Amino acid sequence: MTNSWLGLTDKVVAITGAVGGMGTKFCEEFAKQGAKIVLIDMIADKTQIYAEELTKKYGVETLAVQCNTTDEAEVDATVKAVIDKFGKIDVLVNTAAILRFSPLEALRLDEWQTALNVNLTGYFLMSQRFGRVMIQQKHGTMVHISTVASRSPETYSGAYSTTKAAVNMMSKQMAAEWGQYGVRSNCVLPCLVKTPLSANFYSDPAVENGRKRLVASRRIGTLDDIANTVLFMASDRSDYTNGDEVTVDGGLHMMMSDMIPKPGGRRQYAIDHHQPAKK
Repeated sequence: MTNSWLGLTDKVVAITGAVGGMGTKFCEEFAKQGAKIVLIDMIADKTQIYAEELTKKYGVETLAVQCNTTDEAEVDATVKAVIDKFGKIDVLVNTAAILRFSPLEALRLDEWQTALNVNLTGYFLMSQRFGRVMIQQKHGTMVHISTVASRSPETYSGAYSTTKAAVNMMSKQMAAEWGQYGVRSNCVLPCLVKTPLSANFYSDPAVENGRKRLVASRRIGTLDDIANTVLFMASDRSDYTNGDEVTVDGGLHMMMSDMIPKPGGRRQYAIDHHQPAKK
């Protein structure tokens, strides 16, 4: 364990999309903290292999579960398997999601419905079923991976922004209804993060540099940046945060004015037009 401050040792943590880019990172970081990891994904063999790797490397208990999060029966079976093995659930991290690029006028109904099913219904089913257990336990924490694009539309991304905006509201409603039972629900909103899925965006240095200029911190985010926030939000260190949306984008969301051009550049314009104080 690299850090006991978070108090995640022996916590039972279920992570959907466990062998995707973000999910894989989350699993490892929770394992480093000594948590018991439930890896949930549709790819059975890869999930099982990764679970065994985590057990061998970090000495933690793991459970690999093949599950389609949009299938009610499979979700119920997953929850049962977790409770049968560990007797409780402390943390749920909803990560599994899809993005299909398309102009809205060309988006097919089946593409729209698939995005709704995976990005919203899957989150709801996992949260509801694990939420019932958390309510009974009188404690539990949920962290839903959303996106900055849930606040400002990711154009030409089909239903992606719409579904993630719905996740934000769903999380708030869960917090409002279940907070009285000791259950917390929060969203993490990343943006401009290098993941296996976004790697091709950064293969062109000009594109990467152009993106960096849009970020207050002047760098592209990493999976570590997101994982650090997820672990904190999953831990009791954030116990009085409920129904919130934590933005992890290096300050991109507040840079709108900085993106508006001025003659000679915004900084130089300010220097040129600065009036010295009168003596």
